[in-house]
Amino acid sequence: MKIKTCFLLLFLSIGLQAQETPKKTIHKVLDAWHDAAARADFEAYFNLMGEQSAFIGTDAMENWQRKAFEAFSRPYFDQGKAWAFQARERNIYLSADGSVAWFDELLDTWMGTCRGSGVLEKAGDSWKIRHYVLSITIPNEEVEPVIALKKSKDSLIRKQVQRNW
Repeated sequence: MKIKTCFLLLFLSIGLQAQETPKKTIHKVLDAWHDAAARADFEAYFNLMGEQSAFIGTDAMENWQRKAFEAFSRPYFDQGKAWAFQARERNIYLSADGSVAWFDELLDTWMGTCRGSGVLEKAGDSWKIRHYVLSITIPNEEVEPVIALKKSKDSLIRKQVQRNW
């Protein structure tokens, strides 16, 4: 009887260890997504995004729906020069039913330290990125010169972009 109990406990513990938590899975998805860009693997990168998804870039006019983002990104991937973002810190949150996750991450990028945030949705057995926002971080004590630098461009954007609701 003791041998059966030991085997049962062994198999149960192996089974529990084999189950990956949703947060670990999401970490892997996001790391794979960033890695696909660093390797300029277009298919792997976009396969991790939902069919209806958005990428919001650092420029005020960069609000890319997936198809437009694919068209914009294709030349970079084709030249083998996409982008390399390495997550340094990441926080993941899950909806009560476990079908939606949102996150924020601190990134090392060619632009220096940036912040990414986004939303993933569970699609069958996999997670798909539905929304991603990339932001350049600016230390609070350095914001005044940045405001001055952006002033003329911001005035053009205010004229060009109107409320649409």
